[in-house]
Amino acid sequence: MTVRTELHGAVAVLTLDRPERRNALDPATVDALVAAIDATAADAAIRAVVLTGAGDRAFCAGMDLTGVGPTGPTSAPPRPGRSRYLQLLRDGGPKPIVAAVNGAAVAGGLELALACDLVVAADHARFALPEVARGLVPGAGGTLLPQRIPAALARELALTGAMFSAAWARDAGLVNRVLPASEVLPAAIELAGQVGANSPWAVRRTRGLLRSAYAGDPVALWDEIDAVTAQALSGPHAREGAAAFLERRAPVWPADG
Repeated sequence: MTVRTELHGAVAVLTLDRPERRNALDPATVDALVAAIDATAADAAIRAVVLTGAGDRAFCAGMDLTGVGPTGPTSAPPRPGRSRYLQLLRDGGPKPIVAAVNGAAVAGGLELALACDLVVAADHARFALPEVARGLVPGAGGTLLPQRIPAALARELALTGAMFSAAWARDAGLVNRVLPASEVLPAAIELAGQVGANSPWAVRRTRGLLRSAYAGDPVALWDEIDAVTAQALSGPHAREGAAAFLERRAPVWPADG
């Protein structure tokens, strides 16, 4: 299994378990994560969820580019599991989720953390949206960063593709707490337990209101994000970005801008 589930009282800990691939998201892992999250929704005894990654190198490295082949990503219709995963990124999990970021949260890994309600990060954790360096756009929530942090910081993160420290992420407002690595998971479990001890109805409605407070017009915004993402995935820049990454070389971008 690429996602492990452990119970700590009323808190379910879901662990992305591909440390050899920096917990990157291949189709099997996406499907397993969706199944695990939906299983927590069906269990009335589970009141909150903690999401983390195996090992101490990475929380999640985003999409597994080794699975896209030499032609790069495609714009093929999403699989059912992928569609459900995108819904979770947009609407949040059915129950409160605390991310325990134990290493790098990169690209889709950062977007996965952003979809969580709260984030606890190790002091060695790093954050990045390197999609622009791959000829892609951060189309699973990264472009919504100006709703979460100051616009200037969101632009710096999304347009440079650079790696930023946990301290930077805390100061920017991306994460709630930064702790020594050994304290991250226990703190996330404790925080999830505090949330889960409250009224499930009140927590559910409050989460919805909090999302609405900064969502603007989410339907129109997501339609635009989907259109640009599809254009990027089917274009030559994504193919060159994936090829350059896999071949460990600098990309040579097409001349069509």
